[in-house]
Amino acid sequence: MAAPFVTLSLNPAIDQTIELEALRPGSVNLARGATRHPAGKGVNVAACLADWGVPVTATGLLGEANDAPYRALFAARGIKDCCVRIPGETRTNVKLLDREAGATTDINLPGTEPEPAALEEALAALHVAVGKGTVAVLAGSLPPGLPAETYADLVGLLVEQRACVVVDASGAALSAVLDAPVLPHAVKPNRHELEGWAGRALPDRAALLDVARGLVGRGVRLVVVSLGAEGALFVTAGEAVMVQPPALAIAASSVGAGDAMVAGIATGLAEGLGLVALACRATGFAVAKLQQPGAQLPGRAAVEAIAAMLVVEPVA
Repeated sequence: MAAPFVTLSLNPAIDQTIELEALRPGSVNLARGATRHPAGKGVNVAACLADWGVPVTATGLLGEANDAPYRALFAARGIKDCCVRIPGETRTNVKLLDREAGATTDINLPGTEPEPAALEEALAALHVAVGKGTVAVLAGSLPPGLPAETYADLVGLLVEQRACVVVDASGAALSAVLDAPVLPHAVKPNRHELEGWAGRALPDRAALLDVARGLVGRGVRLVVVSLGAEGALFVTAGEAVMVQPPALAIAASSVGAGDAMVAGIATGLAEGLGLVALACRATGFAVAKLQQPGAQLPGRAAVEAIAAMLVVEPVA
């Protein structure tokens, strides 16, 4: 039976966030504390969707040796677990949270190359979960051994199943998606990722808007360019808006804020929101996540309150 929301995580990771007063490269750093969260972009999106209160199915690959945190997460949030277990451990990514600079340094490991049979089983589970009207989120890096065209090929198949496909990828995987004959409904690159595909620097709003409109002209219905503290640019065929987040203190971590935004985009697409409402919803998800540890939201009412206070600026 088709699910309203489905996420795919082919290369998830357990995030180990180490909090430092200040990061001093080349020196001994004393940590203030450390936390571990089951993560991966698709898993994070699923967690935020569950916090919003909608049914969601998680698909993909997990290492069987350390899947306990994922089983606990899925059970606690009511996420349907359709992930395939593979031999070995899910990789661990290290996040160094520098409180003084307000920045996070990521150390991401490559992951484990899946056997063809396990990959086929995971993708079969994805297709079983998807149907007409499903919002399918393909997010995160690809594990070693998979071709860059993996997401691009999946987009074509999922569109045939009449799903609304959202892609959050980078590098060669993103380029393959954007250069494919069948394009996703929505993409959410950050500035660096969009520059990588465009092959040039995009230093200002005009440059970003030009590239985003080019993608819309080729068939992507919604392009969202996340810009960190500057907010995000939302572009469709007839409209473009900029939303800047409020100056709220970060009480927890910025890790996963982009994934929360993707979850907000997914709910907005499912509800058929107009661009302004969708932009506020997505940004509200991201800002709300900043106040929480790990990939979680404080609750629908808190997210809606943040979204209501956002200022949307039309972009000409």
